[in-house]
Amino acid sequence: MRITLLWLKLDYLQDNQKMKLANKLLSSWWQLLIILFLLSCGDKTAEMEEDIDPDPIEEEEPEPNLYFVNPVWSRGADPWVVLENGKYYFTYTAGSSLSLYEVKRISDYFEGDNFVLHSRWRPPSGTAYSSNLWAPELHKINNKWYAYIAADNGENRNHRMYVLEYSGSQLSRGGDWMLKGKMTDPTDNWAIDGTILEHEGQLYTIWSGWSSPENTATQNLYIARMSNPWTIDGERVLISRPDYAWEKHGNPINEGPAIITNKDGEVFLTYSGSGFWTDDYCLGLLKLKPGGNPMVKADWIKYDQPILTRNDEGGVFGPGHNGFFKSPDGTEDWVIYHARNLPGGGDTNYRNVRIQKVNWNEAASPTFERAVSIGEKMKRPSGE
Repeated sequence: MRITLLWLKLDYLQDNQKMKLANKLLSSWWQLLIILFLLSCGDKTAEMEEDIDPDPIEEEEPEPNLYFVNPVWSRGADPWVVLENGKYYFTYTAGSSLSLYEVKRISDYFEGDNFVLHSRWRPPSGTAYSSNLWAPELHKINNKWYAYIAADNGENRNHRMYVLEYSGSQLSRGGDWMLKGKMTDPTDNWAIDGTILEHEGQLYTIWSGWSSPENTATQNLYIARMSNPWTIDGERVLISRPDYAWEKHGNPINEGPAIITNKDGEVFLTYSGSGFWTDDYCLGLLKLKPGGNPMVKADWIKYDQPILTRNDEGGVFGPGHNGFFKSPDGTEDWVIYHARNLPGGGDTNYRNVRIQKVNWNEAASPTFERAVSIGEKMKRPSGE
């Protein structure tokens, strides 16, 4: 409308004035159109940019948790663990039962979903094996699982070894524990901490016992052949007695035997020396001579120094009563044992569960640099 009025006014102007004014008006008009066009394009460009997602920010994956620390459980004397089909099964001295737990990762703390009760066997009351169930061990023999456990009728002098058989072919498939009976040699003397050795097609059991029916305060290690997983066949043979000072703190004691073999198949036997209630409880070592007879004492080489001892600065007092297990991928050997955080023993200074990797020296013997300190980072077992 305004532009029409302007053109009407041109009639009163000279021709040259009309042309100048017309050119000026047209120039302003095109400039306005160009500005409006650019603004419109800018809006569209902004709308298009808003529709396009910005480049996604790649979030860094969290660093895998490759390490763990001891202890892995705050309670648990005489620990034992086995590995089946990628799962760990753990037991310990529960006192009134054989209690077995499934542990997803042995290097994680034993709680919650990582520590689930698998099975439990309680003896009936009023029997010779109703009380003081100590140091259970699990061994797979001829594709069947067996539990070896010491028990009594309420009096320690009546401790003997008993054997239970698992009804299922695999722990992971479920089943029940059934008592097979007492396992003893002809002396029928006091016996605890039975373990199993399978060597060159023969089955043996090794345990801690008294030399006579009466308590002499001394515990020795004995071995005997077995005719089947629950029956001793023949006389026992003494293979180790407490000879050194480090085996005699509290009382002269050899107990808690456990078998480990190296890559060449050589047999080693660890055991605990001294009283478990002392800070100097520790691990000793025997080696079966290559080609040796397990039933001959002279064929067992006894090391004169312990291989795992207290670490006061690291909070490791009385390390002992161990077992061995493989990493999930089968490439590493590990030891599980108990220790106390504080010195002095005592009923409330509980033994707790520790694990650490087994080293092998140039002589292919198992060694430990030291008992690993509380809270010290260690790499998890390979394959976990």
